[in-house]
Amino acid sequence: MELYEHMGGAPAVRRLVEAFYPKVQAHPLLAPLFPEDIYPVMDKQELFLTQFFGGPPRYTMKHGHPMMRARHLAFPITAERADAWLACMKEALEETIADAELRKALWERLKNTAYFFINTESDEAEHTKSDGAD
Repeated sequence: MELYEHMGGAPAVRRLVEAFYPKVQAHPLLAPLFPEDIYPVMDKQELFLTQFFGGPPRYTMKHGHPMMRARHLAFPITAERADAWLACMKEALEETIADAELRKALWERLKNTAYFFINTESDEAEHTKSDGAD
């Protein structure tokens, strides 16, 4: 059985996304990377996670091949931001997935890919951040 089915399908993915994004919006390292209107981002994440966890290829059907690293290149993603993203997701998983073994399997799947998005050294991100604030 795919992770998607085991976790409860579309309703479970939506609950996970809805638990995750308030944490992202409240996180000082992550919030600046996201638009104020988070709902379109949530919808895309729901489509992506559906596919990522073995459900229907909803993201690909609507947006084409995920190419997630390329889609994130415009954002300064540091190791610290990857860690923050994972911390928010871990909390959301703990809130929405009761089965500890399933939660661990989902976590491992996410953890193994999160660091793939790092595209900026920490000091470079700080420099970019301070340049934008001037």
